[in-house]
Amino acid sequence: MFSNSEVFFDLAAKRGRLTELEAQQGDPAFWANSERARTVVQEIKQLKGWVTPYEDLVQRVGAAREMAELLEGEPDAEMTAELETEVGRLTEAVERFELRTMLRGPDDVRDALLTIHPGAGGTESQDWAEMLMRMYVRWAERQGFGVRVLDLLEGEEAGIKSVSIEITGEYAYGFLKAEKGVHRLVRISPYDSQARRHTSFASVFVYPDIDDTIEVDIRDEDVKMDVFRASGAGGQHVNKTSSAVRLTHIPTGLVVSCQQERSQTKNRATAMKMLRAAIYQRKLEEQEAARALVEATKTDNSWGNQIRSYVFQPYTMCNDHRTEVKVTDIQRVLDGCLDQIIQAERKPDGRWPV
Repeated sequence: MFSNSEVFFDLAAKRGRLTELEAQQGDPAFWANSERARTVVQEIKQLKGWVTPYEDLVQRVGAAREMAELLEGEPDAEMTAELETEVGRLTEAVERFELRTMLRGPDDVRDALLTIHPGAGGTESQDWAEMLMRMYVRWAERQGFGVRVLDLLEGEEAGIKSVSIEITGEYAYGFLKAEKGVHRLVRISPYDSQARRHTSFASVFVYPDIDDTIEVDIRDEDVKMDVFRASGAGGQHVNKTSSAVRLTHIPTGLVVSCQQERSQTKNRATAMKMLRAAIYQRKLEEQEAARALVEATKTDNSWGNQIRSYVFQPYTMCNDHRTEVKVTDIQRVLDGCLDQIIQAERKPDGRWPV
């Protein structure tokens, strides 16, 4: 069914492990060690997340084959149309499942924290940042993922000055981690009275949403907390108390903020979660940078080194500069249809990773 036999054997091993753990769960003494029991239950959940979709696909493929065999002997236009529709849906489902099998990094299974910042250019770039935010929210909704805005600073005229979003769902970070970088927009600006073509930039950062099982040492004396009044567009205050929280990690200079809740306590807890994720990501990047120095010198991720261009004028094209995947229906991409681009990033040469 799949193009890689390694996938089949890996799933067979997962099925065997799932059977083993479910047998342990049936033991009357299973909950005697509550910590061990919770670990097993979590592993069962993760294994089912692989095994159940795979077995569902196998069942659907089998049913489609039976229908095809039936139509060979008894042609029926209505059933043929139904089969063609199901084959199209199956093709998409198999591609999504295959993409998941490529996500083998230690943090790929985690939720994602995504931040967007506009580049220079004022309202034009801020509007572009908001377009990107909508694109990723729509993508997450298409995947059935949860979306929560943690911090949003709106522009004076239009667009946003920054946004931090939590995207929850299995492998959210694995899917999104390659989106990190500079995104370039070329279009006739709706904010230019002379209808001239403008180029805008926005940077996207993606962090794994780490849990309490991962140790990130943050000393109280290393964190500076500022509180301020949360505000929306036009200076309208969410409330009249200083509930918004900004945390600065002094050793690294990392800054996070949260103002979505009315409670200062809740905002601080969310901000700490964001700070832990940012510090963890910084450590991963430092390790990766050390390895890269050994291998070769890599170009920095700067405004002149965008990962993707979204062009509306003089032609329409979304071009990923890393994989050279080009999509002419740019509006569909901005509406959250990113699977083709994300999949190409995972296997740019069409082969499965080792």
